[in-house]
Amino acid sequence: MPLFSVNYFDNLFMTKETYFFRNIDSELLAWSKTKNRRVLLLRGARQVGKSSAVRHLGKSFKNYVEINFEDADERVKELFRPGISPQEICMKLSALTLTPIVAGETLLFLDEIQAHIPAISKLRFFYEKYPELHVIAAGSLLEFALEELPSFGVGRIASIFLYPFSFSEFLIASGKKLWVDEIEKASPQNPLFEGLHVQLLTQMQIFSLIGGMPAVVSQYVENQNLLTCQEIQNDILQSFRNDFAKYKTRVPAARINEVFESVAKQAEGKFVYERAGVQLSNRQVKDALQLLIMAGLVYPVTHTAANGIPLGAEVNLKFQRMFLFDTGLFQQILGLNISDILLSNDFKSINRGALAEVFVALEIVKAASCHLAANLYYWQRGKNEGSAQIDFLVQKHDRIIPIEVKARTQGAMQSLRWFMHQKKIDKGVRTSLENFAHYENIDVYPMYAISNLFRNVK
Repeated sequence: MPLFSVNYFDNLFMTKETYFFRNIDSELLAWSKTKNRRVLLLRGARQVGKSSAVRHLGKSFKNYVEINFEDADERVKELFRPGISPQEICMKLSALTLTPIVAGETLLFLDEIQAHIPAISKLRFFYEKYPELHVIAAGSLLEFALEELPSFGVGRIASIFLYPFSFSEFLIASGKKLWVDEIEKASPQNPLFEGLHVQLLTQMQIFSLIGGMPAVVSQYVENQNLLTCQEIQNDILQSFRNDFAKYKTRVPAARINEVFESVAKQAEGKFVYERAGVQLSNRQVKDALQLLIMAGLVYPVTHTAANGIPLGAEVNLKFQRMFLFDTGLFQQILGLNISDILLSNDFKSINRGALAEVFVALEIVKAASCHLAANLYYWQRGKNEGSAQIDFLVQKHDRIIPIEVKARTQGAMQSLRWFMHQKKIDKGVRTSLENFAHYENIDVYPMYAISNLFRNVK
């Protein structure tokens, strides 16, 4: 059925799926209550929960209308041709869905909008000519469509980025909201009590296995079956591989998949094009990587000289690390053993592919502002200057914060201290399996609490 009215939505969706809290819910609700709001564009990879979040918001409206452009028939698509006003579109959609579309009372959701480019172009006119109506658009491969419309809706369209579940969202879905509250109150000066810390490490290991894809999280919360979770992960991976054929590129889908899997295998260091596939040219690898980044499946971590802010002012694109966007899918591609992870008390023994670094990178992305596309940076000393690397650099207001990741509870911090001395930085961060702690000018955050860094660093 191509059109969903509020009644159809209530009967079909609400009663069959449990909706789990997402941090983005408060952002969506705030947008809905803003008087001078813009049309909202929800961006993110396939299956990260964009549609579910909008449907959840739709419960707060008297009426809800959802249009899915992948399934919509030509009558619907025809409404978005040039020359038809937003008011006329809504009048006809109301007749087709048998649902009133009334400004202030109805949420209009245009899903999979990348499947109909004229609808994307039409979004600006909703803002200009019908600003009273609440309109949200979303799409799975939206970035590819937006590339064809580089100047669309500037100043008229607001973007929010959604990612897979964060660790705190996973805990809340698991009924452990009180644990999240305790994490948020903790700091290097106020560590968690050790019993809770140990339990959180166990939960973090489980989360690193299942990852944050909503379908997998839901399966785990309801059934606690890791093997079934892996089956769902395999289905998700196959759906992504099927999507590769839809990417507008001269790179064949099979080659894109080679690069996709190579990202997982090369997570321990700089991504080397020559290792991505023996039959792939550097140009093909570069093109495939760009497509995977646009699809939200890969996050680049770019080298920066870090001599000042913004960090992106002194990057070297020849030195980049590449991380998959989900730890569960990452470990599934690598074939990591479930028991190895669950029975180990550190990440080092299971660190095929730098699972600890991937986990921290994704938590940083999810903790950043949802209104901006996430950027990740790292630093390393030149070949002739000795071995030293800072895993991540983040900007907090007008300060650079270096973050060193340790896969165990302890570890030397020579690189971190050297970097802080050279760059005249007064505070650094180590993240590991250790509880919150403080050593002179270095704060320690447990990996599961690295998002606290964006709240607590002063």
